[in-house]
Amino acid sequence: MNVGTTIIKCRHSVREFKPDPVEDRIIRDAIDCARLAPTANNLQPWLFGVIRDRGLLSEIAGRADHGKFIAGAALCFAVFGEKKAKYYLEDCCAATENLIIALQAYGVGSCWVAGEKKDYAEDIRKLLHVPGQYTLVSLLAAGYPADITIQKKKEQDEVSFIDRYRGE
Repeated sequence: MNVGTTIIKCRHSVREFKPDPVEDRIIRDAIDCARLAPTANNLQPWLFGVIRDRGLLSEIAGRADHGKFIAGAALCFAVFGEKKAKYYLEDCCAATENLIIALQAYGVGSCWVAGEKKDYAEDIRKLLHVPGQYTLVSLLAAGYPADITIQKKKEQDEVSFIDRYRGE
């Protein structure tokens, strides 16, 4: 195993956070990693928001049907994609994953909350005053873990095949 795969393998979704703030240098570095994600035709159709205001975190948590824990996070990243870019969803998902991995490298836990196709996506866009050409792709609650619940993952042979699938 190498450092990169170790970071990926030790990552777990975190929904309970310590009250400690995340340092600006870590936030900047994580966004730098996000902006370097793969992108179709190098369009880079993303916009990254960082929300630290407790009131805004609570408002976002109140709107996100599966993100109530955002209210207790140190911060929340909001990843928006330019709607006119054909592959904005794929590009912004790659950027979100880069954020997750970069934060994990610093010991900052996170949990991805869906934005794309959610009823609250437009409300959150307006709440954050993001221009209309963007749409919410993902929310990422982040902070130092207070507790980590490790869920069992499927074994590799249950989710992969070589050359041709030979299942049931």
